[in-house]
Amino acid sequence: MVKAEGVHKRFGRLEVLRGIDLEVAPREVVCIIGPSGGGKSTFLRCINHLEKIDAGRLSVDGELVGYRQQGDKLYELPDSEVCTKRSEIGMVFQRFNLFPHMTALENVVEAPLRVKRQPKAEVIPRARTLLERVGLSDKIDAYPNQLSGGQQQRVAIARALAMQPKLMLFDEPTSALDPELVGEVLDVMRGLAEDGMTMVVVTHEMGFAREVANRAVFMDGGVVVEEGEPRAFFASPQHARTKQFLSKIL
Repeated sequence: MVKAEGVHKRFGRLEVLRGIDLEVAPREVVCIIGPSGGGKSTFLRCINHLEKIDAGRLSVDGELVGYRQQGDKLYELPDSEVCTKRSEIGMVFQRFNLFPHMTALENVVEAPLRVKRQPKAEVIPRARTLLERVGLSDKIDAYPNQLSGGQQQRVAIARALAMQPKLMLFDEPTSALDPELVGEVLDVMRGLAEDGMTMVVVTHEMGFAREVANRAVFMDGGVVVEEGEPRAFFASPQHARTKQFLSKIL
């Protein structure tokens, strides 16, 4: 579903990604962990072309992200085509980014109605079902400022799912939440994993990574340092840098 080959990304003189090689299979849950500034969030943003890569190749479901190839050259796609492709990839950010003047239901239906131009008769029942799925059937008419942080993040997840994505990206989705609200968001993500959603999750929640992920990936300094099956990864990391990082947080 995701294939990164030698992906580089720089901001000015700062090289944030220094040759990322990573594959994610359909229905797989991959949790990316590592210190702040290691390139995790930047890599996630490159997957849906919110950031343009400077070198390498990145594809989702067999198609290049943001580019098309002619012969041995890559040409950047026009914005309209990039947006169409991006609509197939759901993304949930640290901050919920809900429209404050819209109810939970209106937030969820906005993109399918305006971007995909799907009929209201189809979109609204699906949105209600999604809000019920994330445990918010009683908050359909509530505005974001009437919801807790955990509830807002669950609306954000429902909003991403409303576009019927083939892939879900989560960028530290619980880092802005009070500790007692983290569990309700992780429970929703756990349910998505059980349903077979392909997910790439940047997270500091090691328990979630150990329990739910098919694979854990440790990134630092813009490279993948180590990856493996979660139980073995956390119990006996092989790389000295991974051992050092885990010893400070477990």
